[in-house]
Amino acid sequence: MRDKKRFFIVFFVAIVFISIGNIYAALNDGERLVFDIKYGLVTAGEATLNLQKIQHQENEAWRIFSTAETNSFFDRVFRVRDTIESISTSDSLMSLVFTKRLSEGKYRQHRIHQNYFDQNLSIYSNFRFNRGVWEESRIEIPSGTYDLLSAFYQVRTMDMVPGQTIPINVTTDGKNYNALVNVLRKETINTVLGRVECLVIEPALEGEAIFQQTGDIHIWLTNDDRKIPVLLQSKVIFGHFRAILKSVNR
Repeated sequence: MRDKKRFFIVFFVAIVFISIGNIYAALNDGERLVFDIKYGLVTAGEATLNLQKIQHQENEAWRIFSTAETNSFFDRVFRVRDTIESISTSDSLMSLVFTKRLSEGKYRQHRIHQNYFDQNLSIYSNFRFNRGVWEESRIEIPSGTYDLLSAFYQVRTMDMVPGQTIPINVTTDGKNYNALVNVLRKETINTVLGRVECLVIEPALEGEAIFQQTGDIHIWLTNDDRKIPVLLQSKVIFGHFRAILKSVNR
C-alpha cells in the first residue's frame, strides 16, 4: 500500500530542474501530455500535464496543470485524485502561484504558495483538514525560485549533455530546497513518438528532503528542442512504477 501511494507523489515530486533557455522553442501553448501509470505490468491509472498561456494580474503567464488518478480497478485498492497547478512568469517560468490538492486514500492535502519576488517573500497557506482551518505563514525565498511543475518545464528549454549536474532552488510545502539534475546518459527507446534518442536524467535534493523517501527516479526526455518526457520510472521495494507517455497534443 505504501508503494502504491508513493508513486503518485513521485510523479510530481520528480519534476524538479533548471536552466533558462529558449522557452518558446521548447514549450507550446496548448500542449497536453497523457501518461499511463503502471505498477509492474498492471495499469494503475492515468496522469496528464497541460500547458497554456493565460493572463495573470494583467501580465502574460504560463499555467501548468497536472492531474493523476487511479482507474476503477485500482480505486478499490488505493484511490488517488490529485491536481497540481503552477502559474509562472512567461519569460523565465519563475513560480508566482503554486497549488496542490491531493487525495490519496485517506490522505488529504491542500497547499498554496503565493510568491512575491520583489519582497523575497512567499505566503504559504496550508489547510488543516482535521480542524477545518487554514494556517498561513511567511517564508523568505531567493530572488528566483521554481515550483515542482515550473521547474520541470524549465528543464525542457535547456541544452544538456551527459555528465552535467545542474542546481536549482525549488519552493514547495513551506520550504526552499536545493535541487540537482543529474544528466546520466543518452538512450534510444521505443515510444509513442517512434524510436527516439532520449536523455536520461535523475532529479535529487541536497540534504534531508522529500526525495529520500521515494527511491531512484529516472526520466527520459527526447533529445531534441522539445525535450518531451516519454517515460518516468521509480524503483520501489517491490518492483517499480512507470509513467509512459501515450499521447501528446502538439
